[in-house]
Amino acid sequence: MAASILAVDDSASMRQMVAFTLKGAGYDVVEAADGVEALNIAKSRSVNLVITDVNMPNMDGISLIKELRTLPSYKFTPLLMLTTESGADKKQQGKAAGATGWIVKPFNPDQLLNTVKKVLS
Repeated sequence: MAASILAVDDSASMRQMVAFTLKGAGYDVVEAADGVEALNIAKSRSVNLVITDVNMPNMDGISLIKELRTLPSYKFTPLLMLTTESGADKKQQGKAAGATGWIVKPFNPDQLLNTVKKVLS
């Protein structure tokens, strides 16, 4: 059974690119447009990995990761940031929130797939 991945980004085109890349590699992808929608999805079903943007309306990615880490079923789930933010301060905030890794946009599909494979193994 394919691993399921929750892709969270307020940009529909970015979600489509991430989903296209992941689905092409055989993953089951669920999409959310912001942290609130992602949190609701995460509470209603189980996913093996969450990939989230940082800057989004309603709930940003760092707040989403903090909320997910409070849920027993997401305590050890890999949570990746995929964002244009590359500053050390933001990365530190992400790490402190519980992010597993950080990928800077624009992403290279091979890099994304290699990172996903690594955190899911």
